[in-house]
Amino acid sequence: MIIEITIPAPGESITEVELANWLVDDGDYVNKDQEIAEVESDKATLSLIAEKAGKIKILVETGQFIKVGTVACTIDTSFTEMLEKKDEDEAKIEAGNKKKEGDIFQKIVNTEILTTQKDKELADGKDKRKLVSNDSKIKVTPLARKLMKEYSLDIDDIAQGLKKITTREVNLYLANRNYIPEDPMKRHGTREVKRESMSQLRKKLSQRLVAVKNETAMLSTFNEVDMSEVIRLRKEYQQQFTDAHAVKLGFMSFFVKAATEALLEFPRVNSMIDGDEIIVPQYVDISIAVQTDKGLMVPILRNTETMSFAEIEKNIQQLADKARNFKLSIEEMSGGTFSITNGGIFGSMLSTPILNPPQSAILAMHNIIERPVAIDGKVKVRPVMYVALSYDHRIIDGRDSVSFLVRIKEQLESPCKTIFGGQNPAEILL
Repeated sequence: MIIEITIPAPGESITEVELANWLVDDGDYVNKDQEIAEVESDKATLSLIAEKAGKIKILVETGQFIKVGTVACTIDTSFTEMLEKKDEDEAKIEAGNKKKEGDIFQKIVNTEILTTQKDKELADGKDKRKLVSNDSKIKVTPLARKLMKEYSLDIDDIAQGLKKITTREVNLYLANRNYIPEDPMKRHGTREVKRESMSQLRKKLSQRLVAVKNETAMLSTFNEVDMSEVIRLRKEYQQQFTDAHAVKLGFMSFFVKAATEALLEFPRVNSMIDGDEIIVPQYVDISIAVQTDKGLMVPILRNTETMSFAEIEKNIQQLADKARNFKLSIEEMSGGTFSITNGGIFGSMLSTPILNPPQSAILAMHNIIERPVAIDGKVKVRPVMYVALSYDHRIIDGRDSVSFLVRIKEQLESPCKTIFGGQNPAEILL
């Protein structure tokens, strides 16, 4: 039976996608529910899944743009039945061979005259080695066999205890055979240029970034935060928090909590422009920027005003894992009233983050560095993070933007008083 695998619709209004990458080769055997390809739209990367097990026939080339609903490949499920029957037949033959070899070995042992104990040990060792050699069945895939023939290789070159040889094992052998250690400090000059086409996702991101610069009055304001108390709380309650919720207590949950409270206090920072109107949501949906191999993804934490620290951390972990594995749905990236990005994980000291339209503001976290600061007339070394807020000056005034960032600073420097409202941190965290 031939099963057709069609291109799914990534979301409303999307009619064309790019076949970004095949994860299998034409003619490969695929299992049911196996990921076989990745398709990209201007909003997300989705996976094609094999509905049945069988032999795949690829109909669309990598990099080709195709309409939603187009047949990307077919799967011949009858190939599965053939393989199962072949494995069953091979198992019967192998069982028969084992019995035959066992009988022969027993006959040799029973009839052979051994003059000394040493001769007996040598004979036993020789016959057993022979038995093991005859018993080993190494399967070689057709593609691997073709590659071995091309490079004049035999099974003994590659096997080394393997039960099956695929193209991967052959390529590993060839790579190791041709490997010549080089001076790690030596570089080979080149004038080659590599060209690669931009993905749909990267194209759309580029257009949006240029549009933001051209269509908004974007400004940035900065401040610094003494992270001593947040670091102390994380260190004190980390193990208990992890034991209680099966997730680590990170810095991001403190920033989400602080930003949520500040957004409720300064709702204009949480608003957006729609034509001649200003929309002011009565809730807080925070987009968390996640860097992936194919660009920046911004999954959304919805209604953060109702979330606990544990709920924030769990949701961030789940969404980040989905983003890095390109499993995010359009719904999980649609909307959002405010964004947070963390360049600190890459070592950034300071930046001016760019807006995520139609949102009007974005907060940037940076790395934490011990810096000398003046406290009560004395110089002390404290872990300091610089923070930045970029905002659309068309809708957010300087007073609101600066006051918003100061409020974030106050909450993070005195979390027991502000974020926890004077309550015991253990009651809130655990």
